[in-house]
Amino acid sequence: MAVPHLRTVTRSQGANEALKARVVTPQGFRFDFEEVPVLVHAFRRMVRGLEFDVSEMALTTYLVAKAHGASFTAVPAFLVRGFHHGAIFHDPASDIRSPKDLEGRKVGVSRGYTVTTGVWARAVLQKEHGVDLDKVTWVLSGDEHVAAYRPPANVVPMPSGDSLDRMLARGELAAVIGPKPDVPSVAPLIADPREAGLTALRERGFYPINHLIVIRDELLQARPELATDVFDAFARAKQLYVELLRDGSIESPSATDVMYRQVMEVTGADPLPYGIEPNRAVLEELVRHAVDQRILERPLDVDELFAETTRTLSV
Repeated sequence: MAVPHLRTVTRSQGANEALKARVVTPQGFRFDFEEVPVLVHAFRRMVRGLEFDVSEMALTTYLVAKAHGASFTAVPAFLVRGFHHGAIFHDPASDIRSPKDLEGRKVGVSRGYTVTTGVWARAVLQKEHGVDLDKVTWVLSGDEHVAAYRPPANVVPMPSGDSLDRMLARGELAAVIGPKPDVPSVAPLIADPREAGLTALRERGFYPINHLIVIRDELLQARPELATDVFDAFARAKQLYVELLRDGSIESPSATDVMYRQVMEVTGADPLPYGIEPNRAVLEELVRHAVDQRILERPLDVDELFAETTRTLSV
C-alpha cells in the first residue's frame, strides 16, 4: 500500500530542522515540504484556498479562521514563541516618550490588525503600560488573511501608495508595530525590550506563542490518527533541537536560539513545550486579548481548537 504524501509548508527553523533534514521521519506518511519564501503568504493560501495538507500558521490567524468556519484544525505543536516588547518602534526625536503617549495618536501595524505580533504587542502596551487601546487609531499596511473579518472602527487602512516607514518619518504615525522600520534613528519604544520580555516571563509567566501546525479537516476525518502522528513527528524533531540548546552545542546560534537559551535559564524547563496543558494559560490569555481587541466576537474554548486525539498529548 502506498504511503500518503502530505503537501506541507513550514519555515526551516530549529524546532523542525530534523524533520526537514529527514533525520526524523513520520510514521505512516511522508511530508512533501514546499518552500514558500514569505511564510505569511502560505498562511493566506491555506486560509483562503486550503492549498496545503499540513501548514504552519500564525496563532491569531488560526483563531480568526476557526471563528469563521475554516476547514482545518490545529495540533498543539507550537513552533515559534517569543517576546514582542521590541516590536514597537518610534522616532526618539519625536514627542513620544512613553507608551501612554500613543493615546490619541495613530500607530502603524505591519500588514493586518489580526497579525499575532500586533495582538501580543498591543497586549504589552495595555497590560504593562496602561495604554487604552481604544484611544489609538491603528493604521494597517495590508489586509487580513481571513477576508470575512471586519476590524473595529479605530482600525483604518494606510493611504494607497504610501508606506508606514514614510508616514513614521513624516511624523504622521507615533509608532509602528512590526519589523524595524527603515527610518534613521528609529528605536524600540520600550527600553531594553529583551530584558523587559524576560522580566515579564519571570514575574507573570508571560511567554507568547506565535505559530502552530494545522491539518486539513478532510484528512483528519478520513484518518483521525493522523493528528497524533503529525504531532509526534514535530515533537520528536523539537526534542532533538531542545537537546542541542541544553547542551550549548549549536554552532553559530541565531538570535532565536539565544532567546530560547535565556528562557531555559529563567524557567529551567523546555523553552518550546508542546501540548495544551503546558500552554493552557498563555492560550487562554491570547483568546482574552483577541476578544478585548475585538478580533474575536466571543471566547473560543481552547480544547476545541485542537484535534481531539491530541488534546491529552504533551512533550
